[in-house]
Amino acid sequence: MGDQGTKVGVLGGGTMGVGIAIVMVRAGHQVLLRDTTDQGVEAGLKGVAAFLDRSLKLGKLDADAHAAALARLSGTTEVADLADREVIVEAIFEDVELKAEAFAELEALCGPDTLFHTNTSTLSVTAIAGKMRDPARVVGTHYCNPAPLMKLVEVVSGLKTGGDAVARTVAFLEGLGKTTVRCGDTPGFIVNRFLVPFENDCIRALDAGMGTVESIDTAVEAGLRYPMGTFRLLDIVGLDIHKAVSLSLYDQLRDPRYAPPTRVDQMVAAGDLGRKTGRGFYEYETAGLMGT
Repeated sequence: MGDQGTKVGVLGGGTMGVGIAIVMVRAGHQVLLRDTTDQGVEAGLKGVAAFLDRSLKLGKLDADAHAAALARLSGTTEVADLADREVIVEAIFEDVELKAEAFAELEALCGPDTLFHTNTSTLSVTAIAGKMRDPARVVGTHYCNPAPLMKLVEVVSGLKTGGDAVARTVAFLEGLGKTTVRCGDTPGFIVNRFLVPFENDCIRALDAGMGTVESIDTAVEAGLRYPMGTFRLLDIVGLDIHKAVSLSLYDQLRDPRYAPPTRVDQMVAAGDLGRKTGRGFYEYETAGLMGT
């Protein structure tokens, strides 16, 4: 982790992978974004660039910082290209086997000091590390969504996570300007254990006619002092992601509040996934991670 920043590999070109890549390049790190297809890589790189372009337009980045951040970003479909990475951040589909296999494959390629971070929001860090020869290097780092705007990262130790890996991880995250909290390896950790049933309750309240999308969001912001209304947040997260997270937690906890309401199934089936498709609970002029 030298003067040119840390060499970071980000697995996954979706919403979370893009958001994490943005955080890394803004902090001065060299980011290689890996997805399984050329289209996935291209979409991921475009998502990062679009956010940085918007930051430049809004005056949050100057021209030099904008150009430098883009220069620190590259993409690949080849797993072997990640061999020199010092930190690997996994942000792929919420499937234990996929995540565990990805880390096991990379462990055979990367150096002995590489940290392996999983951005899982619901799954067991212990299970994700289960195929590793050295599971002590696997740490849960759950970035709250949207990652470029939210300061919190949950740091989760699996059963075999080492103290040194946790200490190095916390130092790295704090260097990104993030606030960290330590969590146990339990379904949903802290944030999603509270947030997901609340989001589902808001959707059920909408279905029951207790308010409109706008009035419920206003109540959440002005009455509960949340920084963003529930439906605005769901549109950023993506209704497909919310459905997957809800189902994962319901499967593990069997609490009906975690089961996604029928409206979520309907919106996913209709392709109304939120900002990334231009329509969710709200409509947006342009589709994308931070659509307007």
